[in-house]
Amino acid sequence: MVGIASGWKVEGCRVDAGGRAGNSVPDKRRHRGPHPDDLDQFAAIHWPALQNATRDLSWLLSRNYSMVAGLKLVGDRYGLTRRQRLGVQRSACSDWSRSHRQATQVAAAQLSGRTVEIDGFNLLTTVEAALAGGVILEGCDSCYRDMASVHGTFRLMQETTPAIEMIGEVLRELGITRSRWLLDKPVSNSGRLASEMRRIASQQEWDWSVELVPSPDEVLAQSTDVVATADSVILDRCSAWCNLARYIIDQRLPQATVVPMQAATNPAT
Repeated sequence: MVGIASGWKVEGCRVDAGGRAGNSVPDKRRHRGPHPDDLDQFAAIHWPALQNATRDLSWLLSRNYSMVAGLKLVGDRYGLTRRQRLGVQRSACSDWSRSHRQATQVAAAQLSGRTVEIDGFNLLTTVEAALAGGVILEGCDSCYRDMASVHGTFRLMQETTPAIEMIGEVLRELGITRSRWLLDKPVSNSGRLASEMRRIASQQEWDWSVELVPSPDEVLAQSTDVVATADSVILDRCSAWCNLARYIIDQRLPQATVVPMQAATNPAT
């Protein structure tokens, strides 16, 4: 099924589809596919450098280096491109963050009968990107993150409706009692997306609520329910979360382009 109104565009500072904010040339792409450089810059030949850079940045963050300073150090050391540095930034985390996230994670098998609160754009864009062959990063905290939310714009693509439907099917299979979706109210046209999500949920008889709030991060960080997100700001503050994007991609999209940003073995340094 083709996504809704594939020509309309959502703009905001929090989510995007890999385009650039303020570009005078309209972005007419209709798929959430990879950035033109990503399949080359995140190819397996670059994995050792990316993994070492992610490890080193995590080490620096654990010793209170700022993200900006740490990223410049490792980016320069390993000769990383701008896109590769963004990937490392999205994949690294401090030892404290990793331990906290491991301690508060709720396994998918434990979600039956529970309410899940969903960081809407965060989850949706990752599943869309995986559907379209975009690069998916496997971070140090085991989360899957896309490369599409770093430029500041969001376009509804042909993957949007299939992604919503896939997420809904998985939520139902997991036995989740109720899903509360939160979308960024300041993002232009988020209301239209919310209406479409409600329409699909009603058609499928899913118990969903879709809400527009000024800052989903603040609401989700204080939630007493399980939160579905890969947003680091939320993960470091919430009391319980689930790795839903990873579960969906692993179960439904084995062909997805997943880049392991942390080496299987992490030698002491």
